[in-house]
Amino acid sequence: MRVIASIFVAALLPLSGAALTEQADQPVAAAPSPQAAARPQGESGTKGSSKNKANPGFLIIGTVFDEKALSFPGVQVRVRRVDEKKFRWETYTNSRGEFAVRVPEGFDYEVVVRAKHYQDQAKSVTTNRGDIQQRLSIKLEPASPAAKAGAKS
Repeated sequence: MRVIASIFVAALLPLSGAALTEQADQPVAAAPSPQAAARPQGESGTKGSSKNKANPGFLIIGTVFDEKALSFPGVQVRVRRVDEKKFRWETYTNSRGEFAVRVPEGFDYEVVVRAKHYQDQAKSVTTNRGDIQQRLSIKLEPASPAAKAGAKS
């Protein structure tokens, strides 16, 4: 039985080698990649292409501190355009009291920081000066004792 199997395998080896050499002689047409097929005609996938480059916007970054100048985690940070009433962006400070919000360039913004038992702080940010970011350092002050006495606990 082994002899028959080895003869069968020996007979197939030369055939498979011939088939491989025939395929190697023929030019192979490269199939288009899925990304190239999905890309509209006339666009290249190079990094230097400036046609569809996204505008990075303006970055507002900052750190919030408490009255003892310690970083303040978990503070609410809201951002809105100066000429609007509604806040468009909202985030919270991380464990180091830091936050970052990316906004469109060319507008004036108001950054409002709010924490329980502290007075709200507001800072203005102008984005049309040619800069790409602005760093804020915000120190919160405790709410006045008179305001605490009138409030319910």
